Amino acid sequence: MPRNAFYAQSGGVTAVINVSAAGVIETARRYSQTIGKVYAGRNGIIGALTEDLIDTSLESDAAISALRYTPSGAFGSCRYKLKGFDKNQAEYERLIEVFKAHDIGYFFYNGGGDSADTCLKISQMAERLNYPLQAIHVPKTIDNDLPITDCCPGFGSVAKYVAVSIREAGYDVASMAKTSTKVFILEVMGRHAGWIAAAGGLASENEGDSPHIILFPEITFDEAAFLAKVDHCVKTYGYCTIVASEGLHAPSGEFLSEAGGKDAFGHAQLGGLAPLLAGIVKDKLQYKYHWAVADYLQRAARHIASATDVQQAYAVGQAAVEMAVAGKSGVMPAIIRTSDSPYTWNIAEAPLASVANVEKKMPRDFITADGFHITAACRRYLAPLIQGEDYPPYVNGLPAYVQLQNIAVPKLTGREFKV
Repeated sequence: MPRNAFYAQSGGVTAVINVSAAGVIETARRYSQTIGKVYAGRNGIIGALTEDLIDTSLESDAAISALRYTPSGAFGSCRYKLKGFDKNQAEYERLIEVFKAHDIGYFFYNGGGDSADTCLKISQMAERLNYPLQAIHVPKTIDNDLPITDCCPGFGSVAKYVAVSIREAGYDVASMAKTSTKVFILEVMGRHAGWIAAAGGLASENEGDSPHIILFPEITFDEAAFLAKVDHCVKTYGYCTIVASEGLHAPSGEFLSEAGGKDAFGHAQLGGLAPLLAGIVKDKLQYKYHWAVADYLQRAARHIASATDVQQAYAVGQAAVEMAVAGKSGVMPAIIRTSDSPYTWNIAEAPLASVANVEKKMPRDFITADGFHITAACRRYLAPLIQGEDYPPYVNGLPAYVQLQNIAVPKLTGREFKV
């Protein structure tokens, strides 16, 4: 008899996480003799704990297909990390209770590093409690910091957005630099890994092109060297554009922009790096400046998604189901690069024990010797990931995104569970 599946989205959403959702749901529908219904967790793993499940079988094929063009998390996401089994056994017992009540035999968790950890714990929990469950992690993170996989779905589209944005901003600043703004700073996401900031470097193809400076978390911030570089660029090119990663570190090891407080995963809350850097430039060099923070815009920009990213996001969703049907558990579909040019790739199986809690940072040879830009090796790695366009349909001049019905599944356990 077919058993049902549980799918949920976790962590910060992306322009293409719903593409992976479509890959999971559409593939599961093709395996109807093995997989019954796909239930989505409303707001990630919290939906499983609170028994707030969504019946995706009530959505039409057309609606599920339209997820391919829709950004954000169609079922709601969350930042919620399960503790170890020995520290909070009640949560795991609750998951088993809900899974048993709804005959869930397949678990697909779509997220980044912390989500991989959650998926691994659930796989281990099922084995420990002798509950038959195939737990598969579906990779996603704009930070591009998961190990083993060549890249992470969600990153290619953010990379394209940042590269396009800093190129366009560069043209703007250059046109006004004689009598107006001399320095422009774009702050992008990236707590410990500078992949997103590095992507801005793709816009700089010739000497003097924007961006002139990239600030990476992997390189300790040197104020004197930074100011000297800014001054040199303004005097040489007439202006200076900068892409700065929010995770830039001070010599003390602290984040320059740490705002205080922690998120639900225990990470420091960051914010305000761009105005901080702009203030340094103003105080020390007296140049007129402007700054911008890409923030949610960079990860929500489905209108400019990378076609490569869209293809890979669907492929990992599809592969996750195929791995589960084949009896796999505690694994993740990983993208394996087989050639740079032409860019070719395939999907392989990565053990979650080697993925969870491992952070892939920028290799030092991807960053120039002075620490302010990307190397040719980095460009070869990044360039294929932003290739191709996959525009959503437009109606009345705006993208036509789908909103699912998200009809709740009747609760069967008969009790509430607070998180």
